Amino acid sequence: MAAAAEPSEVVLLASTIGPIDAGIVPALAQAFHARTGMVVRFVGAGTGATLEMSKRGEFDLVMVHALSLEKKFMADGFGVDRRDVMYNDFVLLGPASDPAGIKGMADPKAALRRIAEAGARFVTRGDNSGTHVAEKALWDKAGLQPQGAWYEVFEKGAGGNGPTLKHADERGAYVLMDRATWLVLKARLSLALLVEGHPDLFNFIAVIRTNPERFPKANAAGAQRFADWLVGDEAQALIARFGRAEYGAPLFFANAGAKVRPPGL
Repeated sequence: MAAAAEPSEVVLLASTIGPIDAGIVPALAQAFHARTGMVVRFVGAGTGATLEMSKRGEFDLVMVHALSLEKKFMADGFGVDRRDVMYNDFVLLGPASDPAGIKGMADPKAALRRIAEAGARFVTRGDNSGTHVAEKALWDKAGLQPQGAWYEVFEKGAGGNGPTLKHADERGAYVLMDRATWLVLKARLSLALLVEGHPDLFNFIAVIRTNPERFPKANAAGAQRFADWLVGDEAQALIARFGRAEYGAPLFFANAGAKVRPPGL
């Protein structure tokens, strides 16, 4: 039996759920272990919950995708050294019958207005996750505050994008979803991809180390080493090819150094 990893050899990562469900976080953790012998133990939650857990000093670094929440986390002294790692994008999905008539629209904000005007069922995670924050930002840009029977908060939305997408499919509802989750699950769903490709839909994923001055028990050296590796050539190449063979397209795009710059950065 292999010996258990010593604490200094373990890095504790709190990650948004989507990259875990898509498989990229486990793949990165495995490759990092193969390279260094260090173990990355990861826990998944929505970005809001991930950052809240990390404020208690329970993790060495976080992987998240909501820039407004990330900035506050760092401004409040909980995190340091934000680094862009990868991105994918969100897509608007809905029933193939498309009762709101949004298929092929270029602007997701206009599509949301049409959904609201039609009172067509829309499912939201409603949990302050990165996906929910992105959805709320789109509604704000569209000049709307969605409410009413047509706008359904999935009571188990905190369980992640996978369960939320499956629920939206069961309800025959529109939903904002990250492309990776859609690609992984689409063969089992009846929903159709209706709106995609707009800059407002980009989904940027970053890592932030927890502040070692605030949390002296954190494995600062391990977190630094993992963060450095994530933006290095080996990890970025893994990200660039991940999912291509199985789905015909990569699930994420490598973005070390913010080659594609998140709005507001």
